[in-house]
Amino acid sequence: MKHMVLMRKSQLRLCGLLFFLLQLAFAQEVSFRITPLRPVEELRAEALQAQPPPERGTFFKSDLVDLVKLDPTIKLDIRYANTNNFLSTPVYTQARAFLQRPAAQALLRAHRELRDQGYGLLIHDGYRPWYVTKIFWDATPDDKKIFVADPAEGSKHNRGCAVDLSLYDLKTGKEVKMPSGYDEMTDRAFADYAGGTPEERARRALLRQAMEKQDFKVNPKEWWHFDYKDWKQYPILNVKFEDLGQ
Repeated sequence: MKHMVLMRKSQLRLCGLLFFLLQLAFAQEVSFRITPLRPVEELRAEALQAQPPPERGTFFKSDLVDLVKLDPTIKLDIRYANTNNFLSTPVYTQARAFLQRPAAQALLRAHRELRDQGYGLLIHDGYRPWYVTKIFWDATPDDKKIFVADPAEGSKHNRGCAVDLSLYDLKTGKEVKMPSGYDEMTDRAFADYAGGTPEERARRALLRQAMEKQDFKVNPKEWWHFDYKDWKQYPILNVKFEDLGQ
């Protein structure tokens, strides 16, 4: 019996390693890194005890949709679920991506349009629980806080109306090169950065065109970050992925 338990644990570790390697297979490069101001586990414990900012007004009812269930050719590279992210440690408990239903349907239309041009969407992040936004803010040095949302105001990710994404090549299944890597906290990440190769800028423009056609707006400081038009109509959420169901 003890031998079977040990075998089972080994199998689980192997599955975890294979999943991590699969995630990295889609990544164009190792993520940009910072040194957190304090240990992430310490920040996580504090964030889980904190509460989102109070809000007033009437909001649409939240209806978060699991993106891969819309179309299996939408790929995921959820780096916050592994160590390949700017904090070098997992902050999500599951590698999943959600958006509010209207935003998810708009995303699907962009994905299908891009397919005709040989590309598919590669999702890095969608809905983000508020406590994770607080971890990011508290971990990030002041000179890089322009790249993270202030938890006192909440994030469009917290409302399920923001998505971080790139393109992958349908022929190879691999992420394409852009002027910067995902989550890179430099001016290369700016949506209108003039550097990089002509091919990289053209792919960035193609992604932006497809998303803006479906009522998303790019974040000027992050070419990969797009906000859906109705984000103000949804409340700040703090629901963990495991509580959203399968």
